Amino acid sequence: MADWTDALPPAAQAYIEGHRLDEVECIISDLPGIARGKAVPASKFARQSYFHLPDSIFYQTITGDWGEAAGEDGFIERDMILKPDFSTASAAPWTGDWTLQVIHDAYDRDGEPIPFSPRNVLKRVVQLYHDKGWKPVVAPEMEFFLVAPNVDPAQGIKPMMGRSGRPAAARQAYSMTAVDEFGPVIDDIYDFAEHQGFEIDGITQEGGAGQLEINLRHGDPVKLADEVFYFKRLIREAALRHNCFATFMAKPIEDEPGSAMHIHHSIIEMETGQNIFSGPQGGETDAFYHYIAGLQNHLPAGLAVMAPYVNSYRRYVKDHAAPINLEWARDNRTTGIRVPLSGPEARRVENRIAGMDCNPYLGIALSLACGYLGLTQQERPRRQFYGDAYEGDGDIPQVMGNALDLFDEATELHKVLGPEFARVYGIVKRAEYEEFLQVISPWEREHLLLNV
Repeated sequence: MADWTDALPPAAQAYIEGHRLDEVECIISDLPGIARGKAVPASKFARQSYFHLPDSIFYQTITGDWGEAAGEDGFIERDMILKPDFSTASAAPWTGDWTLQVIHDAYDRDGEPIPFSPRNVLKRVVQLYHDKGWKPVVAPEMEFFLVAPNVDPAQGIKPMMGRSGRPAAARQAYSMTAVDEFGPVIDDIYDFAEHQGFEIDGITQEGGAGQLEINLRHGDPVKLADEVFYFKRLIREAALRHNCFATFMAKPIEDEPGSAMHIHHSIIEMETGQNIFSGPQGGETDAFYHYIAGLQNHLPAGLAVMAPYVNSYRRYVKDHAAPINLEWARDNRTTGIRVPLSGPEARRVENRIAGMDCNPYLGIALSLACGYLGLTQQERPRRQFYGDAYEGDGDIPQVMGNALDLFDEATELHKVLGPEFARVYGIVKRAEYEEFLQVISPWEREHLLLNV
């Protein structure tokens, strides 16, 4: 690997040009989307073609415990072989020295992909599209809050102080003045993203107090998931420089909107380069409707992947900028499935269900899996919805337990995502949910202690 730097993307090469590379962070996403791995001296990285981590990183819950996910062989923590994908090499510009990050892929001792590694799950789904002659294209939108430092979990989360010395204000969607309040943080986000070679399509103020949205350019699903994975860390580091926290919780602040990861989808026919959602005359095709139907029919069973925590379900509240059902409509943000205004070449379908707290690899994989089932089974959607979808009934699970029950029964989705991934994911998430049920909340103590 003496010439490994020749394989780096241009942005990574430009970052280290003229400098002595000090360290390489070898990382991989676990189920929640946390970066796991090792930091090694650059000289050592140049001498190794792989490294090991135990497969138990994928059995771990968000609290650090383990579900009974190891299977019949018990919890023996087999070593995985992690190999670098040099196309993902990216600067870590917030560090005090010259450091690169490289995302790795996980394999077993026989060279087979680890089926419950989130990046491998997404690669599996994308390959199913390729096998059909289709190239999926996605564009994620990332919503998040900048909040005041919160070191006591018993205290509510509060908006950060803006540049003016006043707390960030709510109900200021698309306000440039509100964006200016976070100017120093946003400047660092732009600087970090430029060093890392990421192209931001835009930053806007959302409806919540201190809530921002970053849009990314459309492209390959694995590449875009890599960028969201990197961006979460990048944004957190930018916020810490300015005495605030960045949070990607689905619902961090009471009475404020939640944070979504909206996913735009289009499918390109690999042989012709044409968008399969548009016909020769520019009209909507059967494939367009099949895809919408796939989202309508299979998202409820996959919601536990797109809404992976109990907090996630607090986001699905009427009139709070999050959908409560899976109606579809054109240019209507009250529905769970939206068809944005576009020309025939850019015709796409937007999934507005996924929360920003989901693992980007898994959220995108699940969304594509639902669309894939709709396409291959030629499913038909409900009629287009007109009006305010909040006036209708909800048709998605409202609590984590119900969502997990549906996911456990979704054998068609399991076949697309991988049965072993589905087994491990269901066990880990069930362990998290049961742990949550043991916690008594302040609301229960306030209203039930002396009244029931």
